[in-house]
Amino acid sequence: MRIGEIAALVGVTPRAVRHYHRLGLLPEPGRRANGYREYGIRDAVLLARIRRLAELGLGLDEVGDVLAGDEGRELVDVLEELDADLARQERVVRERRARLAELLAQARAGRLPADGPVSPELAEWLTELGDLGHPGVAAGSPTAAWDREMLTLLDTMVPEAERARMVELLRATAGDAAALYARLDALADAAPDDPRVAETAEALAGIIPAGMAVEVPDDGFADVLFADLAPAQTAAVRQALRLAAERAA
Repeated sequence: MRIGEIAALVGVTPRAVRHYHRLGLLPEPGRRANGYREYGIRDAVLLARIRRLAELGLGLDEVGDVLAGDEGRELVDVLEELDADLARQERVVRERRARLAELLAQARAGRLPADGPVSPELAEWLTELGDLGHPGVAAGSPTAAWDREMLTLLDTMVPEAERARMVELLRATAGDAAALYARLDALADAAPDDPRVAETAEALAGIIPAGMAVEVPDDGFADVLFADLAPAQTAAVRQALRLAAERAA
C-alpha cells in the first residue's frame, strides 16, 4: 500500500501518517525501487491502534508510552488515568453549567448586575443596594461605584463556602454605607494629610467586618486596586484597613 492508501484504509490523513513517522510512533516501512513507501498489513494495524488511542484522548507522548511499554499493563494504567481525568472534566462541565443556569435565571429575572457575572449571593445584595435607594448610590457616587467593583473582585477571590457569610457581613453595615461614600467623595480633591482622612478612616474601620479586615501591601496589586481613587481617598481606605486588621488581630 502507498501512504494515501493506508491513510484512507485506517481513516487518517497522509499528513498524520508522516507526523507519526516523525514522532517515531509508526516505524518507517520499506521503500519501493522508485523511493515510495510500501506499507503492509502490520503497518495498518499499528496505525489503527495509534488512531484509536488518540481518539480516546491520549496525547501522542502517552500513545508512545503505551506502544513502547508492556502493552497490557501500560494500556490499562493509562486508560484508567484517562477515565479519571474525563470524570474530572465532567464534574467541571456540570459545575459550569450549574453556574450558567444561575446567571441565566438572574438575567431572565432582570437581576444580573451591570458589574458582570457574580455569585448569586452577591447578585442579590447588589440588587438590594440599588433598591434601597442609598443617597450615595442614587447620586452616582464615584466611591460607591468603586466599592461595587471591589465587591465584584472580592467575590471571585472568596471561597464559595464563605460568600454567604461575606454578604451577611455587608448587610450588617449597609446602614452606614451612604454616609461613608459621601465622606470619601469629599476627599477627591483633598491632600493626603487632610484631617478628614483620619476621621474618614476611623469611621470606615468601624464598619469593616473582621473577616474582611486585611491590610493591602504596597505592590502592583495595590496600584490596580486604588487606581480610581484620589490620593486622599486611597490614604483613608488604606488607613481604615490597617486599623480594622489591627483590631481584628
